[in-house]
Amino acid sequence: MLIDSHAHLDSPRYAGDREAVLSRAWEADVGAVLSIGIGEGPAEMHQALDLCRQFNAKREAGAPFPRLYASAGIYPHSTTEAGDEALAKLEALLAAPEVIACGEIGLDYYHEGAPREVQRRGLIGQLEIAAARKRPILIHCRGSNESTDAWQDLFLVLDEHWGRTGLGGIMHCFGAGWEEAKRSLDMGFLVSFAGNLTYPKAQPLRDVAARLPLDGILVETDAPWLAPAAQRGQRNEPAFVAQTARTLAGLANVSEAEIAAATTNNFLRLFHLGQDVGN
Repeated sequence: MLIDSHAHLDSPRYAGDREAVLSRAWEADVGAVLSIGIGEGPAEMHQALDLCRQFNAKREAGAPFPRLYASAGIYPHSTTEAGDEALAKLEALLAAPEVIACGEIGLDYYHEGAPREVQRRGLIGQLEIAAARKRPILIHCRGSNESTDAWQDLFLVLDEHWGRTGLGGIMHCFGAGWEEAKRSLDMGFLVSFAGNLTYPKAQPLRDVAARLPLDGILVETDAPWLAPAAQRGQRNEPAFVAQTARTLAGLANVSEAEIAAATTNNFLRLFHLGQDVGN
């Protein structure tokens, strides 16, 4: 069984066939999906939880769907909207048992958006709420012109405001170097790889992945974006996580079954979930 640890199932791109997408994931042996609750801003944070409840109810009635979990968070470029009302909504969402993570949150200096200081303040405010609710975090981090400036600022914030919680989290769609990966592991984070791991020009990223221990990695799609090489340019979906897992298995020199078991166990350990997820 595989777990897609990051998919934006509330995307309008799934509006016409969301049930079929989830059925295909189940057929591809994807037993669970973490549905990311950032929407297009804080006003839509709740959508992932709504989908989680809707499709888990259908699953319990016999529909062939993976189990869904949800997250909630304010994306770096939406932190201009991270006022008291938005943070109160985040806190309320994190209290729901289905919402197992806060995110994706972090820093993005690559795209034009919220000023850096606004992003940092927004991140710190969410870390405080996640700590109070004892929820691991899902980190988005991207530097300007692919530099490490955002990572340097991120680790400064995490060292001061998160490390002591011991809650850890996930470095989502990891795209940095070995030093950032090693520091993430040392802070109790899992390093998650998406479909871009399979791209021809991604050899530096594959070199990093090959050095990571099996107990420190996850797989994800970041659907509907970043479809693996074979489907590049198409809409991504949770079923395609198997291709990223296959690439990761080759890098780790283990079987596909072993990489599925390792990444699933890592997800369950981080979120303190039982072994019956895909049943």
